[in-house]
Amino acid sequence: MRKITISFTLNDQEVSVETYPNKRLVDLLREDLGCLSVKEGCAEGECGACTIIRNSEAVTSCTMLAGQVQGDEIITLEGLMKNGELCTLQQTFLESGAVQCGYCTPGMILSAKALLMKNPDPGMEEIQRALSGNLCRCTGYTKIFDAVQMAAERDAEERS
Repeated sequence: MRKITISFTLNDQEVSVETYPNKRLVDLLREDLGCLSVKEGCAEGECGACTIIRNSEAVTSCTMLAGQVQGDEIITLEGLMKNGELCTLQQTFLESGAVQCGYCTPGMILSAKALLMKNPDPGMEEIQRALSGNLCRCTGYTKIFDAVQMAAERDAEERS
């Protein structure tokens, strides 16, 4: 199989990379582009550890091929920090104790970010539904849901 060159935006930076079109996106992001927050858990799109934001939608990168992101906008956890500062979601996850072992945290935060990009004031049921594709084996999810709600409230205060 021949390599192809794909170009897309990764964390607000234009990238162009030569790769095999059938390489999984999770592998391209981790191995070739150094986005180590994108983790592989189940390799079936069931656990959410590899969640990224693709064109404003939370998606599992283990179920996508590199060739599918030509021209797309991709956000990983590495893209949320600005000027060395944690984004609101990252901060509220820390403050509320929503970070346990940390393996699921990047995917949880990105699923929550995609939700807040679409709906800056979600109800608890919407938060729970948005995070339903992300599994955590360490918590009962309550602190995670609280962190997302807290982030939405803080962002609303900043907009006011």
